Amino acid sequence: MSRSSVLIIPSLNPDSRLTAYIKKLIHIGFSKIIVVDDGSAPQYQPIFDAVKSLPECDLLVHAVNMGKGRSLKDAFNYYCQNYSDDFLGVITADSDGQHMAEDVGRLDTALAESAHALILGCRDFDEASVPWKSSFGNKMTRQVLRLFIGSARQEEARSHSKAITDTQTGLRAIPNKLIKSYLTLPGERFEYETNMLIEALHTHTPIKEIGIQTVYINANSETHFRPLADSFAIYSQIFSTFFKYTLASLSSFLLDYGIYSLLIMLLGFLPLAPKIWTAAATARILSSLYNYTMNMSIVFKNSTGRRKTFIKYYMLCISQLACSSFLVWFTCLHTGLSEITIKLFVDTLLFTASFAIQKNWVFQEERTPIRQLPQHSRRLI
Repeated sequence: MSRSSVLIIPSLNPDSRLTAYIKKLIHIGFSKIIVVDDGSAPQYQPIFDAVKSLPECDLLVHAVNMGKGRSLKDAFNYYCQNYSDDFLGVITADSDGQHMAEDVGRLDTALAESAHALILGCRDFDEASVPWKSSFGNKMTRQVLRLFIGSARQEEARSHSKAITDTQTGLRAIPNKLIKSYLTLPGERFEYETNMLIEALHTHTPIKEIGIQTVYINANSETHFRPLADSFAIYSQIFSTFFKYTLASLSSFLLDYGIYSLLIMLLGFLPLAPKIWTAAATARILSSLYNYTMNMSIVFKNSTGRRKTFIKYYMLCISQLACSSFLVWFTCLHTGLSEITIKLFVDTLLFTASFAIQKNWVFQEERTPIRQLPQHSRRLI
């Protein structure tokens, strides 16, 4: 059968099974395959010579190892220059044989049916054959992704027991509509694939999952994933939104706290409650305008629905102000501590809750839920 996608296989120091794997993919209908030699050692050259001799294959070569992310982006660019007019998109697959040819074919079928979605081939990490470190790492990453990237889509998916279940899968179908935007994403190594998911969540891209066979060869000993360096790069991408939120909140807090402290001193002639409420309200109005602008344009990057987000933001702001002022007043009344000192601790406690509410409600638009495509029964090899 004729396939609607071009297959992309990044490869570093492959074994002899790569050629047989590619021939099997050609046999099931893939007429064009882009293989990237990502700086493999000289002794692997005969394998790439065999790949290059196949008329269906184009070979791109890196003189030095540049990482999986760079390999994918170079292949995406090559595809856009040569094949995008004739195909619906690309499918990325690993070169170690862990992605069965029939599963690759199923993603091609899914791409033909959903030419606007990012399609993920997802493994079952509860299977006994999965190495514990792979199972633990993937489950940890998907929970962190849900917590710090979150989104209404993830929350809705969770309520239906569906979510992005395999954040590190290398088997993905990417339609033409998304490829050029993915070319500009940061990341040169494994973190690039995480950035694809983050971009999909931020841009409301439909995400579809297909269950694939869970295959690990030699307990995944041939992986080029560097546990410390690559994990750090992946998590730094996931945490980036929270880091930006922290910086924006810190600068807003310094503005708020400075104005509040100044007014507490200037309004010393007022009774305790009016003094606290007047100082807190004035400081929060001024600092919140600054914080709203920062969060909308830099942190959560929501450029649409400004009126709606403005209303929701100030609903949260008023609620947070009331909660903060009440807790400061109540604590001062029963402990005799300074209003300025108490506010520091109270607002720190409210910080994380405010992040979650802003991320998942204030700056969150309606999103298309994650859908599961009909899939065959999973099988173990």
